[in-house]
Amino acid sequence: MYRVIPRWISRLWAEEAGAVLAETIIVVPVLTVMTIGTLEFANIFWQRQQMQIGVRDAVRYWSRCRPTFNACTVTMARNIAFYGNAAGTGSLRVPGWDEADELTLAPAEPPTSPDATSMVTGVGTVTYVTSPFFGALEIDAISFSYTYSQRYIGW
Repeated sequence: MYRVIPRWISRLWAEEAGAVLAETIIVVPVLTVMTIGTLEFANIFWQRQQMQIGVRDAVRYWSRCRPTFNACTVTMARNIAFYGNAAGTGSLRVPGWDEADELTLAPAEPPTSPDATSMVTGVGTVTYVTSPFFGALEIDAISFSYTYSQRYIGW
């Protein structure tokens, strides 16, 4: 009996028929989770970048507005931030980023006579709209904000 056990172990050790299946069962779930996590974080960074571009575009528009010459409105600036155009048509830059309180511009009205110290500041905040996989982990909502300032130029 004592000699049977070592032969059985050595025969099992030398057998390669199920090795690939065992390795696959171990590796595939790990690689799947890593891939989905990588894609999720890439999507987070992409949405953050799109929000930053929208805030920057809105501040650029607002910094060039002069109320005496053209009809600039905060709504148009928000449409530029949220949709990429003044009309507010098309798809949103960032899913779920479309509320007026998610983008603030200061000053609320462009100055009629700007000086060298006049600045326009925009602050955008957004809560990340997660994928079903990431949402299943029940992680608290991820929100990010961005502040951009530019000197008031006027047209």
